[in-house]
Amino acid sequence: MDRDRRVEVDDLGVATTLPGVVRRVVSLVPSLTESVAETCPEVLIAATEWCTHPTELAVERVRGTKNPNVRRIVELAPDVVLCNQEENRRIDVERLRAAGIAVWVTDIRTVDAAFTSLTRMFTHALGRPAPAWIAEAEAVWSPPPPHSPRAAVIPIWRDPWMVVGRDTFTGDLAARLGLRLPHARASDRYPKVALEDLARDITVAVLPDEPYVFTETDGPEAFPGIPVALVAGRDLTWYGPSLRTARATLLAHLDRAFG
Repeated sequence: MDRDRRVEVDDLGVATTLPGVVRRVVSLVPSLTESVAETCPEVLIAATEWCTHPTELAVERVRGTKNPNVRRIVELAPDVVLCNQEENRRIDVERLRAAGIAVWVTDIRTVDAAFTSLTRMFTHALGRPAPAWIAEAEAVWSPPPPHSPRAAVIPIWRDPWMVVGRDTFTGDLAARLGLRLPHARASDRYPKVALEDLARDITVAVLPDEPYVFTETDGPEAFPGIPVALVAGRDLTWYGPSLRTARATLLAHLDRAFG
């Protein structure tokens, strides 16, 4: 192998051949896009339409997380494409690899896994020191939950209603906020729940603005008599620089919901 090439192993244990210095990055995950843009923005050449942060991000867009423009990505000749096992499709990863493009896949299902995965992405995939904001975010989320668990539901879609369940980053983040998710007993990671069961034995509903845009007039009516917290989906589901402020913001929303 050439001296300027190296082999690194991603979160799924896949050996990935990378250049000694990574200069061209395509990100197909909003959280990872924000992470790279915060740390080494000069290497980011393309991202998805869902990559909304930082708001001033000016790079080429290659469609969405589930339908990336594989042909255009190949034409851009990136040193590496950043993906996530949950957010991106295996077939797109395989197509990129078949075209000779290096793909780095992350697997993030807990808050701790986010810190570990992000550190590995920077130090192994991108060949850079881990940014200071990772340690800052880790310190923010290290305290125990502020109170005993409150039964909560976190919908991500309606008609049909789908909620956050087991083995998810958001579920672990919720636990660190003092929330318990009764619907996480289901086998699915994002179970569908009948409307009549949605609020059963629930003390608070947390409604994010993505992927479904819940608003004051679209969502809270399904939870009569139950406190509702309308929150930014980025605070609840993104693993990246936003973790530095997400805990305080989410706890403030929950405090307001309970009056």
